[in-house]
Amino acid sequence: MTAQRRFVRRTVLAVTASVAALTLAACGSGDGKASGGTASATATGGHNAADVSFSKDMIQHHRQAVEMAGLAAGHASSAQVKSLATKIEGAQAPEIKTMSGWLTSWGEQVPKDMSGMDSGMGHDMWSSTPGMMSDADMGKLEKASGADFDTMFLTMMVEHHEGAVDMAKTEKADGSYAPATALAAGVITAQSAEIKQMNKMLGKS
Repeated sequence: MTAQRRFVRRTVLAVTASVAALTLAACGSGDGKASGGTASATATGGHNAADVSFSKDMIQHHRQAVEMAGLAAGHASSAQVKSLATKIEGAQAPEIKTMSGWLTSWGEQVPKDMSGMDSGMGHDMWSSTPGMMSDADMGKLEKASGADFDTMFLTMMVEHHEGAVDMAKTEKADGSYAPATALAAGVITAQSAEIKQMNKMLGKS
């Protein structure tokens, strides 16, 4: 083999190796948490199935908390309960918009708002979500007033918050979209503090 042919052969082999390396790099560019479909982690989205599930479930969870908090103004007797309810609504309503925006950008369906619907059509559809109140629970809360409402609201909201904290911990462990895991961390911090506050208001340690 002449020197010229050996040079040409080495050049062809080098180009082939470079193309193969680039192809392998492109195939391995995921973050290791991709699960396929629209819920896969991508270079632009960076989300996975856990992020989608968390966003959808937490939107409905927050919606119910906002609905419960909205009752306090006309039913609660305690200024502390009213203040807490205002705080909860102020924190969670914007997060609903944020998570809805994520789902839209990912090509996912934003869950239909079931809050305020007739009994049997709303909350019970989401009864498997941790901490969600049933239609019967919401009906009792809507009918309560004064000190009875205060106690019922705090008791239910503690359970509701505990469910949110559990969901957020799952997202922190399994999610890959940084803004979603950051929101989950915020939920854990804020709602854990509110659980302690509400238990104290209920006379519990």
